[in-house]
Amino acid sequence: MDRTRRHFRICLTRTMPRLTVLLPVLVFFLAGCAAVGPDYTPPQTDMPSAWHTPLDPALETREHLVLEWWKLYNDPLLTRLITEAATGNLGLKEAVARVDEARAQLGIALGEEVPSLDADAGITRYRTSKNNYGLGKTDTLYAPGVSASWEVDLFGRIRRSVEAAGAEFQATREDRTDVMISLYAQVARTYLNIRTYQARLAAADANIASQKQVLGLTRSKFKYGLATSLDVAQAERVLASSEATIPPLRIELSKSINTMAVLLGRQPGALYDTLSIPKDIPLPPQKATLGMPADLLRQRPDIRRAERQLAAQTARIGVAKADLYPSLSLTGSFGYESVNTNDLFEPASNVFAFGPSLRWNIFSANRIRNRVKAQDAVARQYMLRYESTVLNALNEVENALRAYIEDRVRLEALSRAVDAARRSVTLSTQLYKQGLVNFQDVLDAQRDQFSLENELASARGSSAANFVNLYAALGGGWNPDDPEALLPTLKETVFE
Repeated sequence: MDRTRRHFRICLTRTMPRLTVLLPVLVFFLAGCAAVGPDYTPPQTDMPSAWHTPLDPALETREHLVLEWWKLYNDPLLTRLITEAATGNLGLKEAVARVDEARAQLGIALGEEVPSLDADAGITRYRTSKNNYGLGKTDTLYAPGVSASWEVDLFGRIRRSVEAAGAEFQATREDRTDVMISLYAQVARTYLNIRTYQARLAAADANIASQKQVLGLTRSKFKYGLATSLDVAQAERVLASSEATIPPLRIELSKSINTMAVLLGRQPGALYDTLSIPKDIPLPPQKATLGMPADLLRQRPDIRRAERQLAAQTARIGVAKADLYPSLSLTGSFGYESVNTNDLFEPASNVFAFGPSLRWNIFSANRIRNRVKAQDAVARQYMLRYESTVLNALNEVENALRAYIEDRVRLEALSRAVDAARRSVTLSTQLYKQGLVNFQDVLDAQRDQFSLENELASARGSSAANFVNLYAALGGGWNPDDPEALLPTLKETVFE
C-alpha cells in the first residue's frame, strides 16, 4: 500500500507542472466559445408618422410629455392623494417586491459564472470487523477540508441564463412603472368621480329647491281655485322623482371615497372627513401636449416590458439548445484525514483530488430538440404579444384623443343648453304666475333643467377624466431617462 501511494505521488509530481500550464489555456479556450442560440435583436416596429385623429387647437405636439400631469389641474388635494398612493398602495408595493425578487434571481444566475467553494469537516467514529480481514479496532477519523467546482461555460448555457434573468429583471421594473402609472390615473379618476357626484348632488338639490317653490305656488293657486288638483299632483310627482335620484348618487359618492382610501392603502372610510366636503370639479388645462406615435415605444412601460420579455425568452432558446452539447466541469478537493488530532495537519495527513468531468447527453429520444422547439414557439408568442401591445397602445391613444376632443365640444353645447333651460324655467314660472301658460309648460321646463344640469355635471367630470385617460394612454407620469424620479420611497405616511 505504501509503495502504491509513493508511486502515485511521484507520477503526480511529474505531471502537475504540465497540467498547471495547460489547464488555464484549455479553460480559456473553451470558455471563449460562442454561446449557442439566437442573438437577440430588438424588433423593428412600423409606427405611423402622425395620429389618425385630427388634432384641434387644444392639442400640440412636443418632444417630451409633462411628467407630473396631475399638477396641471391646480388641485393641491389631488396632488397629495397621488403622493400618498405612491407610498401606501399595496399593489405598487407588491410590484416593487417583484422587482426585488427578479434582482435576486439575476444574482443567482450571475453566481453560476464563478466557481463555488465549500468547506466541510467530519468526525467519524468507526470499528472494523475482525471477521472481515480487520483488526476489530475502534477508532475516530477526523477529516477537515475544502472542495471547489466550476462549470466551464462551453456553449453559453450560463451566459444565456444570465441574459434571460437580466431581461426579466428589466421587465419587472417596467411592470412596476406600469402599475405606478395606472395607479396615478386611477387615483385621479376616482377623485374626479367624487367631485362629479358632488356636483350632481348639488345640481339635484338646487332643482329640488326650485321644484318645492313651484309646488308651494301651485298649492297656493289651488287654494284660491286658480289651479287644479291635477297640477298639484303633477308637481308632487316631479318633486318626489327628483328626490329619488339623491340616494343612488350618495351611494356612488360613498363608494368612490372608500375606493380612494383603499387605493392609498388605508381602510375604507378613512378619508370620508377629508373628501366629503364638496368642491368644484377640477378642469384640465386649455392645452394638452402629446408626442408622436413613435414615442410610445419609449414612453409606454407595457411596450417596454413586452420587449424585455421577448429578449428574455430569446435567451432561453440558447439555454435549451446548450443541452445538445457537452458540458465540462472542473472539480477539486483538498483536506486532511487522520485518526489522531496531533498529526492531523501534518503533510502526511493531506488528501486531495481534482480533475475535469464531461457530460454529454448523446441519446435523449429527441426530448432536448423538442424543448428547443418549444422555447422557440414561446418566443414567437412573445413577439406576437409585443406587436399586440403596440397596437393596443395606439388604439388607446386614438380613442382617448377622440374622446378628449369630442367631449370638449359636447361640454360647450351642454353649457349653452343649461343656460337656455334655466331661462326657460324662470320665464315659464313667471308666465304661470300671470296665468299666461298652463302648468305643464312649467313642469316640462323643470324636467329639462334637471336633466341637462345633471348631464352637464357628468360631462364636466367626463371631460376632466378624458385628460387623465389621454396621459395614461401616452404613458405619461414618469421619465424613461430617470425611472426612479417619480417613485417615492415606499414608507408609511400620515394624511393630514
